[in-house]
Amino acid sequence: MARSTPVKKALRSLTWLVIIMAALAGLNTAASVLAANSKDDTNEWFAGASWVPELALDLQGGTQLTLAAQNTEGGSVTSQQLSQAVNIIRQRINATGVSESQINTQGTNNIVVSIPGKPDKATIDRIEAAAKLTFRPVLYTEAATNTAVGGDGKTASPTPYSPPASLDATPSTKPTNGSDLSQVTPALQDLYTNYNCAAPDDVTTAPDDEPLVTCDQDGAAKYILGPVEVSGAGISNATSGLATDSQGATTGQWAVNLTFSGKSSDDFRDVTSRLVKLPSPQNQFAIVLDGTVITAPASNAAITNGKAQITGNFTAESSKTLADQLKYGALPINFQVQSNENISATLGTAQLVGGLVAGLIGLILVVIYSIIQYRALAFVTVLSLGVAAVLTYLVIAIMSWRVDYRLSLAGVAGLIVAIGITADSFIVYFERIRDELRDGRGLESAVESGWKRALRTILASDSINFLAAVVLYVLAVSDVKGFAFTLLLTTLIDVVVVVLFTHPMMQLIARSRFFGEGHKFSGLDPSALGAVYRGRAQFRAPVVDGKRQRSAGEAQRRQTIAERKAQRASGDNGSTPDGKDD
Repeated sequence: MARSTPVKKALRSLTWLVIIMAALAGLNTAASVLAANSKDDTNEWFAGASWVPELALDLQGGTQLTLAAQNTEGGSVTSQQLSQAVNIIRQRINATGVSESQINTQGTNNIVVSIPGKPDKATIDRIEAAAKLTFRPVLYTEAATNTAVGGDGKTASPTPYSPPASLDATPSTKPTNGSDLSQVTPALQDLYTNYNCAAPDDVTTAPDDEPLVTCDQDGAAKYILGPVEVSGAGISNATSGLATDSQGATTGQWAVNLTFSGKSSDDFRDVTSRLVKLPSPQNQFAIVLDGTVITAPASNAAITNGKAQITGNFTAESSKTLADQLKYGALPINFQVQSNENISATLGTAQLVGGLVAGLIGLILVVIYSIIQYRALAFVTVLSLGVAAVLTYLVIAIMSWRVDYRLSLAGVAGLIVAIGITADSFIVYFERIRDELRDGRGLESAVESGWKRALRTILASDSINFLAAVVLYVLAVSDVKGFAFTLLLTTLIDVVVVVLFTHPMMQLIARSRFFGEGHKFSGLDPSALGAVYRGRAQFRAPVVDGKRQRSAGEAQRRQTIAERKAQRASGDNGSTPDGKDD
């Protein structure tokens, strides 16, 4: 088998880099074309695709919602409830990625939600539906009435219906369980018969221990529901995916998988054990969010292990929406939307341009330093920074439409910091090569030996940056999270660029005459670096005069401990002050 030479390895690495960049560019181009030519949003995979990254709230502005908290159990809203609600709303908004949204409390019972850009209706609905999630047994259900009372359903306003005060609202016998039909009093039955799904009614905020008359989200069906028997706070996880049969084979139907924990698991077992024995519709268990039924599946078996699966006419999108509602819907309080308004950018284009100018100045300074320190070798630095910039832009552009990533001013700061991180990797590598040249190696050998030593240092440095970015991302919120994310992303790209571009380029240019022979403007001139040549475990110092005397001293200072010990053992103590060998 033919041995793989450094040139072949270099060409193979560069080929992989070209493939990666072409794949990223091709993906973004194809998605942008499909998004531009799509007449609807039926294919959400490439919806909103563009070559221009999305901007965050501080640079673009967006939408601001003010939510007033209301305790469904009566009394005032506590700070702990408000804090829990803020955390859950933040999880809901950021469920698909980094969106740079801001969720803050205002006063004693308000939450202000600021979202960058123009969020879609699904996102707004997810926030406005922030409420207490509960499970209630179904007592009765039928097609809904949703026309305006006393009108043609178009010109008159819907009017809530209230039962006559003469009707009895107390059960004649004490209900034995949540599915007992004795809970349906004459007043409740009258309300159910005349209930209008197009008209809001305070009955949707009925206490947990009383029956509830309400409708589903589409207003297509109305229900009489029993009291709350399982709290949504007991849901530890909810996911969507394709359902499987008892043999593990996929059925092709989308389903939502629920996992209950603690007491809720026991409650769910008791309720499903009862419902599975009842006729329809009493075998249904309604999931209620903000007083509205989001789904009411029938119980086909007793769930004894706290793990349930909801199937039906789901699509990939609807199953994920329901899973998000179940996972993030267990808020301890209800909300009323006080305002929904557009807000302007807090910083704006001027600050973005200022940040980009600062980055450009930093880049120019890095290039100037590289030219002064490394002469013609600086072109490798410039090309490497260019490759890193292209990769970063492609990844950010794709993430903008795939995971709702938005670039904030803090993110721009992270990109500027990345210039220094990337330049630091080049400096470590170049200095390792120079050390090998000072030690008497040829350039090709110095590139390979220097790479082995430099790679360990680069990976150690980038690992520390990566861990710091991860910790900062996990613990921080809002803009700081955006800075941490860009720092994490650019750290990974730095490793890719150094491995797939910088090192292969050095392998190739090491074979060129200009660099290989150590031209004085190459930045790799052994004599200018103060090279020390080995000969039978002894060190021979270069000519000591002027600049070369300083280079010789530098070469001696850069010797490793092992090299110094070997030198002393051989009896060669280097050059004496008069320039003669000992």
